[in-house]
Formats: sequence, C-alpha cells, structure tokens
Amino acid sequence: MAEAAGGPLPEECPGPRSAQAGRAAACQGCPNQRLCAAGPAAPASAEAAEVRERLRAMRRAVLVLSGKGGVGKSTFSALLARGLAAGGAAQVALLDIDICGPSVPKMMGLEGEQVHQSGSGWSPVYVEENLGVMSVGFLLSSPDDAVIWRGPKKNGLIKQFLRDVDWGEIDYLIVDTPPGTSDEHLAIVQYLGAMRIAGAVIVTTPQEVSLQDVRKEISFCRKVKLPIIGVVENMSGFVCPKCQNESQIFPPTTGGAEKMCQNLNVSLLGKVPLDPRIGKSCDSGQSFLAEAPDSAATSSYRSIIQRIQEYCDQHHLQEEKII
Repeated sequence: MAEAAGGPLPEECPGPRSAQAGRAAACQGCPNQRLCAAGPAAPASAEAAEVRERLRAMRRAVLVLSGKGGVGKSTFSALLARGLAAGGAAQVALLDIDICGPSVPKMMGLEGEQVHQSGSGWSPVYVEENLGVMSVGFLLSSPDDAVIWRGPKKNGLIKQFLRDVDWGEIDYLIVDTPPGTSDEHLAIVQYLGAMRIAGAVIVTTPQEVSLQDVRKEISFCRKVKLPIIGVVENMSGFVCPKCQNESQIFPPTTGGAEKMCQNLNVSLLGKVPLDPRIGKSCDSGQSFLAEAPDSAATSSYRSIIQRIQEYCDQHHLQEEKII
C-alpha cells in the first residue's frame, strides 16, 4: 500500500481499510501487499469496537505527517497541541506514535515521567489540566534505549494507546507520526478510520529534496482517503533578530511548498521562519509560543493554528449534519 517499501502504488489501490486490502487484483506486485493482507488492514470487529468505545468522546483528530525526517514535524506537533490548549478552552491530547524516535516527552518537558495505570486504563501524562500526552518514551527505562520492533509490535502498541489510554473527553487528538508512509501510518488511519479524523497536516522544508518526499505523503493520503488540511513550510528563511534581514538557509530551488501546493491543489497553511529559540525551547521542554510571543515564528505558528482550528470546526459541523 505505501511506497516506503520501495515500489510504486497500485493505480486502483482499494485502501487499507477495505475488505479487499492486499487481496484485490490491483494489489498484485505492491511491495506492501502482505502487510495490507495480514496487518491491521481490517481490524477484528471486536478490536474496532473497543477503539470506538474508548474514543467515543473524541471530537476530532489531526495527524501530523512528514515525508522526511528532520523537517520539524514533532516540534510542530508539540506547538500545535500547546497552541490549541492555550487559554484552557479546549481539551487536547497529544499522541506520539513515532515509536523508534519518541521526542515528544522531552519537547513537552515530561522526560522521566511514567505512565500510571488505574481501573479505567492508562492515564496520560499531563502538561496542563487540559493537555495530556502519551508516548512510548514514557515506557522506556532510559531515554537512550533503542526500540527495535517489527511492524506488528508497533501496530499493537498503537492500538493499545487508542484502546487502553483513558483519554476522557477531548476536543483535539493530535497524532505525531514518524516520517514516511509505513506501518504506523497504516495502523493509525485504520484504527481511527471510523472516528472523526479531521485530516492531516504535512510538514516540509523548502528544498526540493524534502518536497520530493512530501509529494509521496500527499499521494499516500489520497490513496487511503485521508483528508489533507494543508502543508506547513518549516524553516522558511531566517530573519536576523538584530538587522531584520532575511536569508534563505534552504533555498526553494523549485518554488518551495507554495509552488508544490499550487501544482497539487493542496492548501498552504503557512511558512514558519527559522528561529534558534525554537530548538532551545524544545530542549528545555518549554513552549516557544510563550517564550517568544512577539517573534515572527510565533506569529506564523498562531496563524497556522487558527487556520487548523477553523478547518476542524467546519469539519465537525459537517459531521454533525451527517449524524
């Protein structure tokens, strides 16, 4: 189903949620045919019912994707969750399914915290009363421990996060995914398929080597019928804090995300300039939005977050009409 295994997507892909996943004629020759046929492509009805029951009070989910690592996807996920939770009006959950590279605990200032279990399931680790976090990082004995798991075990943990965590009532579930289009992406789309997925936000940097992989990510979303909220161009230039001159650290040789979005008919949510304070805030587990409220990057983040909120609100209204 996904290109990550090294082959092209079948033109008439039935989608991982289809009963024909991995079995249809179009699946012949697909590098992930066996994964779709034997993986969580069609979760057992009892498992799907358990996930639906646990997340029955979830209003909307937003998946944060990237075609390539190192583009700032986890940073964006963390700041999106903080921005949505700011003011206390919304109940936000941040789910980190980057199983092999769980950086969310450090970014949220929760490194060293542990997950507690009660009669109602695992309890998220809370940054604020209205911002809960779950990550495999909380389950490791040391932040330096390597997670060396095959696909089925990763998928099992994702299912456990959705089914066994006592999320309570949440307005936004933000899902930080690993780079690419592989097991974790298939699993989260399949398990949340019956729920209210508002859509995906795709993070990139301006240079063509990043955009090339983002095009694959957009193709993946369309193949699995995952709505695309829009694209965020991260590290989009550097504005000197002293002289205010702008430099292009990653030159957009092919027009950057803006040109790509025009060509592929996808919304560009905004561009976030480089700011060294973003990395510093993440390392210290602080919110960059609060640490540098007047910066150009914070202004960009707030504009992007507002656009995502507006999209989700519109999506929720449409879902209610259907229901």
